[in-house]
Amino acid sequence: MNYRMIGRINAFILLIEGVFMIPALIFALADRDFTVARSFVITIGAIVVFSGLLLLICRRAKRGFYAREGFVCVGIGWILISLFGSVPYWLSGQIPNVINAIFETVSGLTTTGASVVPAVEDLARAINYWRCFTHWLGGMGVLVFLLAVAPIGEQSEGFTMHLLRAESPGPSVGKLVPRMRRTAGILYIIYILLTFTAFLFLLCGGMPAFDSLCTAFATAGTGGFGVKNDSIASYSPYIQNVCTVFMLLFGVNFSCYYLILLRQVRSVLKDEEFRLYWGIVIGATLLIAWNLTRVAMYATFGETLRHSAFQVASVLTTTGFATTDFDLWPTFSKAILLCLMALGACAGSTGGGLKCARLLLLLKALRRNIGQLLHPNSVKVIHVNGRQVDERTIANTNAYLAAYVAILLASFFLVSIDNVSVLTSFTAVLSCMNNIGPGLDAVGPSCNYAGLGALSKIVLIIDMLAGRLEIFPILVLFSRRTWKRY
Repeated sequence: MNYRMIGRINAFILLIEGVFMIPALIFALADRDFTVARSFVITIGAIVVFSGLLLLICRRAKRGFYAREGFVCVGIGWILISLFGSVPYWLSGQIPNVINAIFETVSGLTTTGASVVPAVEDLARAINYWRCFTHWLGGMGVLVFLLAVAPIGEQSEGFTMHLLRAESPGPSVGKLVPRMRRTAGILYIIYILLTFTAFLFLLCGGMPAFDSLCTAFATAGTGGFGVKNDSIASYSPYIQNVCTVFMLLFGVNFSCYYLILLRQVRSVLKDEEFRLYWGIVIGATLLIAWNLTRVAMYATFGETLRHSAFQVASVLTTTGFATTDFDLWPTFSKAILLCLMALGACAGSTGGGLKCARLLLLLKALRRNIGQLLHPNSVKVIHVNGRQVDERTIANTNAYLAAYVAILLASFFLVSIDNVSVLTSFTAVLSCMNNIGPGLDAVGPSCNYAGLGALSKIVLIIDMLAGRLEIFPILVLFSRRTWKRY
């Protein structure tokens, strides 16, 4: 195990987090909120000292860096930025409970949006900014940013793929261009441009600049933290429609945008995951709108369609915004949203969940297995977008699904110790595991997670990290084989 290189990379990760805290510090100073400003100063200072010590200890790091180091580095890195990121909440007194502060930070960085804050409008502006910005930082991944802008050493291409694959969401990560650093740079340029475009559209709709900035961060990271207690409900239909569109855009595989820039639009339209994603969006929206119309939930069909499309986009992309209390919707509509919670957006997007790419592979594998039962001597291979999928990818997808179900059930049993309702326990775990935010019943869109006990919050913190990092980096950290010498 190359501990020194792992330490060196994590030092750079923490320094990046410290640099990104500076705007929040500026907001606190501008508002003359010196208590909050002091908390950011102390946190940034602690990051600098800790990172400096790590760099000093790991100054002679060797280049040997493989998949095992990649998973360990990503797992430890996310734990460290979560711990340091929670310090301003705790020191400022805005979230005085340590576990709650860590929960809020992990929820932000993993783009979950599950909050323990009862009234976000009472938070200091600098704290609200930091909450929403953690979505943007965690959406594409802090390690992707590190690879894009900060070369860790000469000839670093040897381990960039291991880091990118360990952090980026989806069953597989490929190169857009031959060099991985340039691939990371392209991904972040697309991410920044889309975020800025969302900010401009929100601003044009009359949304205040600060609200627009925070909402753009949360939408881009498909997070869901807002600056108002009712999320997006009190904003105009135009603002809600803009959020719907951009939530769906950030749920698309970012490779599609690169292909569009190369004028390969036909390749994007033929992409099977892309077509499945939009098919699910349209189908779920129309079914929910039909169901809501039958029970006359809203005055007009236009309003019904707007709320249906918004909540489908919010849940499928795992953003977690809300324009209405969907916990009051009919059972059929809530059942659709429950299925979307488990599904998630496209691979290579900022969304969480199982991913449409995995669903596609599982359906194709199921179809193949049924065919082989009927024709035992037949040999069939699985193709996606005209390319053969190797058996290792299928095996990894099956392993991911098995681990996903095992962690989901174990977490459900542990959270149920709090003696909350079955629906609350299950949807809380499902929501955190898939980085969505609101669940149903006591953790619905009009409630929060503050009422859960300390054990439940710790379990959900682990679930959020496991969901965001696609489970395996967290499992690797707890595996005895990881730490054995070979």
